[in-house]
Amino acid sequence: MKKSAQVTLTVVGIMGLASCNRHRDPCKAETFSEQACQQAVQSGGYHYGGHWYPMTYGYPYPYYYDSYRTHVSRGGAVRPAPSGSYAAPSSTPRGGFGSIGAGHSVGS
Repeated sequence: MKKSAQVTLTVVGIMGLASCNRHRDPCKAETFSEQACQQAVQSGGYHYGGHWYPMTYGYPYPYYYDSYRTHVSRGGAVRPAPSGSYAAPSSTPRGGFGSIGAGHSVGS
Protein backbone atom coordinates (compact mmCIF):
# COMPACT_ATOMS: atom_id res chain seq x y z
CA MET A 1 0.00 0.00 0.00
CA LYS A 2 2.81 2.43 0.76
CA LYS A 3 4.31 1.98 -2.70
CA SER A 4 0.96 2.68 -4.37
CA ALA A 5 0.48 5.93 -2.45
CA GLN A 6 4.04 6.99 -3.27
CA VAL A 7 3.51 6.37 -7.01
CA THR A 8 0.23 8.32 -6.92
CA LEU A 9 1.90 11.31 -5.25
CA THR A 10 4.75 11.21 -7.75
CA VAL A 11 2.35 11.21 -10.71
CA VAL A 12 0.31 14.06 -9.23
CA GLY A 13 3.50 16.06 -8.62
CA ILE A 14 4.72 15.56 -12.17
CA MET A 15 1.35 16.58 -13.58
CA GLY A 16 1.40 19.72 -11.42
CA LEU A 17 4.84 20.71 -12.67
CA ALA A 18 3.84 20.10 -16.28
CA SER A 19 0.82 22.39 -15.95
CA CYS A 20 3.02 25.26 -14.68
CA ASN A 21 4.76 25.49 -18.06
CA ARG A 22 1.61 25.77 -20.15
CA HIS A 23 0.91 28.96 -21.98
CA ARG A 24 -2.61 30.33 -22.19
CA ASP A 25 -4.10 31.15 -25.58
CA PRO A 26 -5.80 34.54 -25.12
CA CYS A 27 -8.54 33.59 -27.58
CA LYS A 28 -9.68 30.38 -25.86
CA ALA A 29 -12.94 30.89 -23.99
CA GLU A 30 -11.48 29.51 -20.75
CA THR A 31 -8.48 31.89 -20.77
CA PHE A 32 -9.90 34.77 -22.81
CA SER A 33 -8.19 38.19 -22.75
CA GLU A 34 -9.89 40.79 -24.92
CA GLN A 35 -6.91 42.98 -25.80
CA ALA A 36 -4.46 40.08 -26.13
CA CYS A 37 -6.87 38.13 -28.35
CA GLN A 38 -7.42 41.10 -30.67
CA GLN A 39 -3.66 41.49 -31.01
CA ALA A 40 -3.11 37.76 -31.48
CA VAL A 41 -5.64 37.51 -34.31
CA GLN A 42 -4.05 40.53 -36.04
CA SER A 43 -0.47 39.38 -35.48
CA GLY A 44 -0.81 35.66 -36.13
CA GLY A 45 0.25 34.70 -32.63
CA TYR A 46 0.92 36.03 -29.17
CA HIS A 47 3.63 36.57 -26.59
CA TYR A 48 3.22 34.72 -23.31
CA GLY A 49 5.73 34.81 -20.52
CA GLY A 50 8.33 36.41 -22.78
CA HIS A 51 8.01 33.81 -25.56
CA TRP A 52 6.35 34.10 -28.97
CA TYR A 53 3.70 31.49 -29.86
CA PRO A 54 2.77 31.61 -33.55
CA MET A 55 -0.88 30.80 -34.07
CA THR A 56 -3.18 30.71 -37.06
CA TYR A 57 -6.65 31.90 -36.15
CA GLY A 58 -9.25 30.79 -38.67
CA TYR A 59 -11.85 33.39 -37.74
CA PRO A 60 -11.93 37.14 -37.11
CA TYR A 61 -11.79 38.44 -33.52
CA PRO A 62 -15.60 38.68 -33.00
CA TYR A 63 -15.88 34.89 -33.31
CA TYR A 64 -13.57 34.36 -30.32
CA TYR A 65 -15.30 37.07 -28.30
CA ASP A 66 -18.69 35.46 -28.96
CA SER A 67 -17.30 32.06 -27.99
CA TYR A 68 -16.05 33.53 -24.72
CA ARG A 69 -19.43 35.21 -24.00
CA THR A 70 -21.28 31.96 -24.70
CA HIS A 71 -18.91 30.07 -22.41
CA VAL A 72 -19.52 32.57 -19.58
CA SER A 73 -23.29 32.64 -20.13
CA ARG A 74 -23.37 28.86 -19.68
CA GLY A 75 -21.58 29.18 -16.34
CA GLY A 76 -18.13 28.34 -17.63
CA ALA A 77 -15.13 29.44 -15.60
CA VAL A 78 -12.61 31.86 -17.04
CA ARG A 79 -9.04 31.87 -15.76
CA PRO A 80 -7.25 34.70 -17.55
CA ALA A 81 -3.48 34.88 -17.42
CA PRO A 82 -1.89 37.15 -14.82
CA SER A 83 -1.54 40.78 -15.81
CA GLY A 84 1.42 41.38 -18.10
CA SER A 85 1.72 37.75 -19.23
CA TYR A 86 0.99 38.66 -22.86
CA ALA A 87 3.48 41.53 -22.99
CA ALA A 88 6.21 41.34 -25.60
CA PRO A 89 9.71 41.04 -24.20
CA SER A 90 11.57 44.29 -23.68
CA SER A 91 13.40 45.51 -26.76
CA THR A 92 16.09 47.28 -24.77
CA PRO A 93 19.31 47.12 -26.77
CA ARG A 94 22.14 45.22 -25.11
CA GLY A 95 25.54 46.15 -26.42
CA GLY A 96 26.21 47.30 -29.95
CA PHE A 97 26.89 50.85 -31.02
CA GLY A 98 23.61 52.40 -29.90
CA SER A 99 23.80 56.20 -29.81
CA ILE A 100 27.61 56.24 -30.14
CA GLY A 101 27.53 55.51 -33.86
CA ALA A 102 24.09 56.94 -34.62
CA GLY A 103 25.06 60.54 -35.45
CA HIS A 104 28.42 60.02 -37.07
CA SER A 105 29.18 59.63 -40.74
CA VAL A 106 32.38 58.73 -42.51
CA GLY A 107 34.10 61.41 -44.58
CA SER A 108 32.31 64.49 -43.20
